[in-house]
Formats: sequence, C-alpha cells, structure tokens
Amino acid sequence: MVRQELVARQLDEQIAARFAVGRRLRVLDVGMGQGTQALRLARAGHRITGLEQDPKMVSVAREAVSAEPEGIRERVQIVEGDGRDTGVHFLPGSFDVVLCHGVLMYVEEPDPLLAGLARMLAPGGLLSLLVRNADALAMRPGLAGDWATALSAFDTATYTNRLGLEVRADRLERLTATLAGIGAPLHTWYGVRVFTDIAQDGTAPPVDAETLLAAEERAGRTDPYRGVAALLHLCGVRG
Repeated sequence: MVRQELVARQLDEQIAARFAVGRRLRVLDVGMGQGTQALRLARAGHRITGLEQDPKMVSVAREAVSAEPEGIRERVQIVEGDGRDTGVHFLPGSFDVVLCHGVLMYVEEPDPLLAGLARMLAPGGLLSLLVRNADALAMRPGLAGDWATALSAFDTATYTNRLGLEVRADRLERLTATLAGIGAPLHTWYGVRVFTDIAQDGTAPPVDAETLLAAEERAGRTDPYRGVAALLHLCGVRG
C-alpha cells in the first residue's frame, strides 16, 4: 500500500508539472504486473498499454481490467512481451509517459532496456523508474538485527528479495549517468519506503495510515532520508 500510494502521488505530481490539465496521455507500463498504476491512470482518462511477459501476471491484469466499467476497459491494452523488446511492438516516440516499476532488479544488464524505453518517449515525455536502492541494501538487515548480512551488503549490489530470488539493485549515481546518455536526463527523484521497509508482507495498514503516508512522503523528498529509502523513484524527461 505504501509503495503504490507514494509512487502514485509522485507520478501525478510529475504529470501535472509537465502536461496540460485534461490532456489524455499515451502511457506505456513495462512490466505492468497486476496493473495497479495502469488502471489508476486509465481511470483518470489516459490511454494505457501494458507490456508484461509473465503469463500469470498477464492473467491477473486482464482479470482486473475486465472488472472495470466499459469506458475504462477500452482504454487499456495488454501486450504479452519482454520489456527489452519494446522496439518490436511499438514505434519510437509513441508514448507520452513510460513506466518501468520493479523491473530493473530482474535484468542483469539494464542499459539496453532503458535505452529502448527512452526511444518510446515523445519529445518532452516522462520516464518513470522504480528501482531497488543499492546504496541502502544494509538498512533492512541492519534494522532487523542481522548484522552479518548488513555488513556484506555494503560491498555488493545484489540481494535476496522477499520471494527468495537473487536479484540486483541500482545506484542513483550510475542511473543518473545512464539517463543522461540515453537522452532522458534525470529531472526529479524520490525515496520510497524510508520507514516501512522492514514491515512484513501482509501487515495491515495502521488506523492512522494517512499520517504514516505523510511521514513517508516527507522523508522521500527530504535529504538525507530519501537516500536510504529501500526504493528510488526516478523521473527522467526526454529531450
């Protein structure tokens, strides 16, 4: 809940800053998963294309779309495919906004993927990335009292996620250079889950969830707190 809500607020802020009020945007969601952000933007009137390679997630997303009113359903298209093959499915410059949330950690070499995403953007388009923060990998095990894992996390950019998979994280400095090199330089970045990263999956939101979100949102915009967030939300703009 915290991740999705914070990213939604941050994304809405960037869209409002870059596009005219009421403009219907063309949005590509690469690795759309269950479609949380895609459906939210479709409800706001935007036209969404979701690209997803996991058949199970495709099924979940299609079921979620089918539960929406007809006017929203007709604004969402789901394409089965790999995010690294956007050039196979779409023409360059076809989208105003490209989302890639929670995908880069599963890609061994992210630069070709990112270059392909940037090519999908029209001039002035917004690229929204949500990545695991490699500069904060020691925080979760350290706060949990797992000192050996915390010590080893300082010298690596890989980690074991909550699904038990060995995956990779990204550093802000390197991604900033990559975005500049592919023509979508970093415009703004946020931290996501500064205080709540150690909460167990399935934990019910507290009664004062809005206060929790306000604290997380403030921390995600404020140094030095945002630098130790579990996730980084980077927003690049196509030149």
